[in-house]
Amino acid sequence: MGLWDRLREGLQKTRQSLGDRLRQVIQVHGRQWDDSLFDSLEEVLFEADVGVETVEELLQGLREDVRRNRPPTEEGVLNLLGRRMVAMLGESPDPWRLGGERPEVWLLVGVNGTGKTTTAGKMAFGLQARGARVILGAADTFRAAAVEQLQAWGRRAGVDVVAQGMGADPAAVAFDTVQAARARGADVALIDTAGRLHTKSNLMQELGKVVRVVQRDMPNAPHQSWLVLDATTGQNALAQARTFLEVVPVSGIVLTKLDGTAKGGVALAVRRELGIPVRWVGVGERPEDLMPFDPEAYVAAMLGTGASAGEPV
Repeated sequence: MGLWDRLREGLQKTRQSLGDRLRQVIQVHGRQWDDSLFDSLEEVLFEADVGVETVEELLQGLREDVRRNRPPTEEGVLNLLGRRMVAMLGESPDPWRLGGERPEVWLLVGVNGTGKTTTAGKMAFGLQARGARVILGAADTFRAAAVEQLQAWGRRAGVDVVAQGMGADPAAVAFDTVQAARARGADVALIDTAGRLHTKSNLMQELGKVVRVVQRDMPNAPHQSWLVLDATTGQNALAQARTFLEVVPVSGIVLTKLDGTAKGGVALAVRRELGIPVRWVGVGERPEDLMPFDPEAYVAAMLGTGASAGEPV
């Protein structure tokens, strides 16, 4: 199954609740592109967790597009909306591409349950498959299962894992990971961190310490900080994100569990309201189901337009 097919399959629930419903609403209005149409579109977009401000901006632009272009068909209206969505999502460079400094330090952050540890394993698998040498760091020392899970991914990908006992200092694990990556000539030190929010201030202090300790040895680190958000939580993901943005210089969002939700439209709210690009999407449990984010392909799969990844909506 190719990238496009996996993405389309993973976004099936979103396409049914968003793309198919939008298409039905437009058809019902019988080419009468009036205020009642936009009121109906607004309702569907709200229910898809696109977000109030994001919906208002999209529909304001769509009104102008429809008035200017007077599309003769329902698909024409949907395509105009799709183009607005693609523009809102912005560009998303290939996140697999590494910079010049070695080792490059990648930090995975997010609350427990978002798929953070699984994402770290998938990234290691993908990097290794692309010829990069990777060291994994199990800095989520507050969950024994997290360490075991990361070690299992390490064995699966053929990647070394730096780990200490449960309750160890996460910053010490992160430091050891970077040192091991440097000593073994690795290209990437990929560090999984804890995600407990019931002690928010302590968690933020711990993450801040991880960043500071790593920067003592590598001032430019972390080179990438990936914030993992669970798409099934919809708008709640935005509140989580804002908490992490207070202490971690996030370079991109990983939106996971899209195959289990109809809330794929939250990607638009994440991009507009947080000002941070979505760089990865997770649409399944297999290593290859973590994919670089392609705005055009994503919107096409979400709305049911286009034919293949990379094809304009």
